[in-house]
Formats: sequence, C-alpha cells, structure tokens
Amino acid sequence: FGPDNNCTRGQVVSFLWRAAGSPAPKSSNNPFKDVASTAYYYKAVLWAVEQGITSGKSNTEFAPDDVVTRDQAVAFLWRFKGKPEPKTTKNPFTDVKEGQYYYKAVLWAVENKITAGKTVVSFGPTDPCDRSQIVTFLYRAK
Repeated sequence: FGPDNNCTRGQVVSFLWRAAGSPAPKSSNNPFKDVASTAYYYKAVLWAVEQGITSGKSNTEFAPDDVVTRDQAVAFLWRFKGKPEPKTTKNPFTDVKEGQYYYKAVLWAVENKITAGKTVVSFGPTDPCDRSQIVTFLYRAK
C-alpha cells in the first residue's frame, strides 16, 4: 500500500472518484495536455472537473504526478462533500488566512475531526500528504 509514500493529485482524484462509485464523466472533453485518455485517472479527472472538485493547476495542466499538498487534499475533499459551511470562524492556524481557497475547507475539516493541524497553531498547508493521511481523511469524512 505504501502508507508513507506521498500521494499524487491523480491518486487523490481517483480515490474520490471511486468513493463516489466511479461514475462515468458526462463529457469526454479533456482540457489537460498532461492527462492521457489511457491514464488510470483519466475518467476520475474529467469527473472531478465536472463536479467542481478541481479545475487543475491551470487551464491546460492538471499535474497528475505532482504530490498533493495538505491544502489541496482538504479542498478536494471539502468540495467533494458539497462545500459545507464550517460552523465556526475560529481559526487557530497562523498559516491559514481568510480568503485563501482552502480556508473554509480547513475549518470544516478540523471541526469535523477529519484532520488536525501539524501543531496547535500550524496546519502545514503546503506540506505533502502521504497515502495514509489521504485514506484517513476519506474514512473520517464518511
């Protein structure tokens, strides 16, 4: 399983897609030059874009082999769950600022005990996420 291996963006989107029952994407329009139709994550990426879970790193790049960071992982999961509003605005993390794309996702994930910070005052948004962390987030978000 490789629990300590860093998880890639392609893997995380595939995990979410499988958790949703591996639904067929509605369109085969693929804007990403780095997502081949033969890649295991191809349908997952198209589906995730349709669902608003991700839009890629740019209009033409998904970066499926890039290591997913904690901010990306929590934002993907939060969007997957329908962007639920956090019940609190209390933010204990000095490295998570209001207005950042993952701000509400982090508050929601912490309040729902999906994840905690790396320390009491640091979330570590740009730190890599390993496979054990991703599957734990998914399990806790059920």
